[in-house]
Amino acid sequence: MINEKICKLREKLNKSIQNGENYDKIYEISIELDELITEYYKDTE
Repeated sequence: MINEKICKLREKLNKSIQNGENYDKIYEISIELDELITEYYKDTE
């Protein structure tokens, strides 16, 4: 489940970067992705 969320958010981040979207939006998505990845690693320990 969390893997799917990470993949979808990663795709969203990549599209935002490719489309040259606002830095603040890219940064927000990046932070959200980092939080999900952190949660994933906490669950796997």
